[in-house]
Amino acid sequence: MSEPGVVRRRRSRVEVEKLVAEYQASGLTRDAFCQQRDLSVAALDKYRRRVQKRAGSGAGPMLPVEVVSFAVPDSNRDAGRAGVLVVESRSGRRVEVHRGFDALTLERLLTVLDRV
Repeated sequence: MSEPGVVRRRRSRVEVEKLVAEYQASGLTRDAFCQQRDLSVAALDKYRRRVQKRAGSGAGPMLPVEVVSFAVPDSNRDAGRAGVLVVESRSGRRVEVHRGFDALTLERLLTVLDRV
């Protein structure tokens, strides 16, 4: 651990998330991990709570998306697709909504799908 009177600089959010991810992947006990990193167990616990709280608030990691535009329909398949929003999850779930969709119903649907 650090010497008395030594002031540590504040870790950024990215540094905290990286540290917590490294701990989780390490397979070490909290004590062993903290000893290796010259970190107090209390600090690690505080960082873990922050990361967990952030993940629970919907501010999780960014996910890649693919933006596809249909500027001018060039086939029957694309006809009538203007104003369509399609979201497909990694698990293969697909949600397609059209212009004027009911946002409350979509929100309810996504809540149910998140529980499954």
